[in-house]
Amino acid sequence: MDLEKIFHLKENKTDVKTEVIAGITTFMTMAYILAVNPSVLSACGMDSGAVFTATALAALIATLLMAAFSNYPFVLAPGMGLNAYFSYTVVLQMGYSWQTALAAVFIEGIVFILLSLTNVREAIFNAIPMNLKHAVSVGIGLFIAFIGLQNAHIVVDSATLVGVYSFKSSVANGLFNSEGITVVLALVGILVTGILVVKGVKGNILWGILITWGLGILCQLLGIYQVNPEIGMYSLLPDFSNGISVPSLAPTLMQMDFSGILSLDFFVVMFAFLFVDLFDTLGTLIGVASKADMLDKDGKLPRIRGALLSDAIGTSVGAMLGTSTTTTFVESASGVAEGGRTGLTAVVAAILFGLSLFLSPIFLAIPSFATAPALVVVGFLMLTSITKINFDDFTEAIPAYVAIIAMPFMYSISEGIAMGVISYVVINVVTGKMKEKKISPLMYVLAVLFIGKYIML
Repeated sequence: MDLEKIFHLKENKTDVKTEVIAGITTFMTMAYILAVNPSVLSACGMDSGAVFTATALAALIATLLMAAFSNYPFVLAPGMGLNAYFSYTVVLQMGYSWQTALAAVFIEGIVFILLSLTNVREAIFNAIPMNLKHAVSVGIGLFIAFIGLQNAHIVVDSATLVGVYSFKSSVANGLFNSEGITVVLALVGILVTGILVVKGVKGNILWGILITWGLGILCQLLGIYQVNPEIGMYSLLPDFSNGISVPSLAPTLMQMDFSGILSLDFFVVMFAFLFVDLFDTLGTLIGVASKADMLDKDGKLPRIRGALLSDAIGTSVGAMLGTSTTTTFVESASGVAEGGRTGLTAVVAAILFGLSLFLSPIFLAIPSFATAPALVVVGFLMLTSITKINFDDFTEAIPAYVAIIAMPFMYSISEGIAMGVISYVVINVVTGKMKEKKISPLMYVLAVLFIGKYIML
């Protein structure tokens, strides 16, 4: 098979080895979803084994579609945030069954497909000004760094909303050998990954994950790290005691319930899924593509329709299998940082999602403190886009700043885009700069819709 012909490697200044390492790296930074998604969705009554299988299959199918439709190194899987909304808000708070929630995700995917085919999503992507696109990249960098710090428990809840982990209290409460040591390992992992990046080691982010995990296993074997399932600290060694088997998909496959789709509440739920998915995906594509220099001189992403379509189809297929919204993962930035530039990166990651079905004990054993350093370092790499923002023009710089700070502080890529768009339009209109800026009419429409969303939802 001629990979050069299929993926145009030379044209994209890459090679097979680079793409394979990028694919493995992206998968490793995303593998946590295979453990996290079943635990989040099982909270609302879904079978965790079936959700694990649905998660892996949805990621496999959607990511292969991304490679086939767009030849981009973006990897998809059921998204974080959207799964929590599905489980804790729609089912546990609003009282819908998970079967009805799956129906909402399925319909949202169908609407998404239609929007992708009719250029609406593409037009939105192209309407966003270049400085705001760079800001989205920076905001995502801070957002995923924050997620990494939280996953590693370096940053924890406190009276000031967030605070730093207290080693003193962990020792006093007898938690140092379970929780405290993992925080130390994550901090060591950030430094190790940083040193590997500085040294220009190929596969530095992947090596950072493996070295951090390896140090954790060593600590467990020496008794420095002690397993404590009660506080979520599990064995770091893969458990093959049940052999190799794929959990059955039967409990969630085609379980969608469409009986309540005509109610206003159902429409609100479906719209909320659609809104967050739309702008999370656009934000991720803008952020990762601008970091990889994939945008053309006008700030447009070539072949974006294929990328959006694969995301939309993945969402509907995921709902049929039994999982919440499938979306383009911001962790794709870790593979891009490794040099991944084509669909070959996506294919490698997709294959690994397929293999993970059979090797679930290995992937479920990779702890969040080992992937956290990768997210923190990728956050730094995405932050470097801040140098491309024009800070001399305050009508560009202030909305960019608003978008950047909104993402980590509001814990949402889509909120960052909403705040950025609203502030961009309002500041330029009030200061009379809208004519010289030639702001797209779609930006005005988006600003009104975003303001409406905050009033209505």
